[in-house]
Amino acid sequence: MIIKIVAIIIGLLIIGLAIYALHAKKLTVAILGAGAVSLLASIMFLLLAAPDVAMTEAAIGSGLSTIIFFYVLNKIRKQNG
Repeated sequence: MIIKIVAIIIGLLIIGLAIYALHAKKLTVAILGAGAVSLLASIMFLLLAAPDVAMTEAAIGSGLSTIIFFYVLNKIRKQNG
């Protein structure tokens, strides 16, 4: 019962953070919001008894994608002066 409640709360947080990331004015805030959504999704996968998917989502979805987004944003800012 408690796992269902936690899963619902995490699901609502995912939706809220996704909407916040879409409407963010700054790109850095949007990137962090997308990373947070991915991190919460990995927690949700862990609650759903899929630890392999949770680890992959945390490593690739949350970690690597966020780093790549910041790297590209830095490159674009350097290129534009």
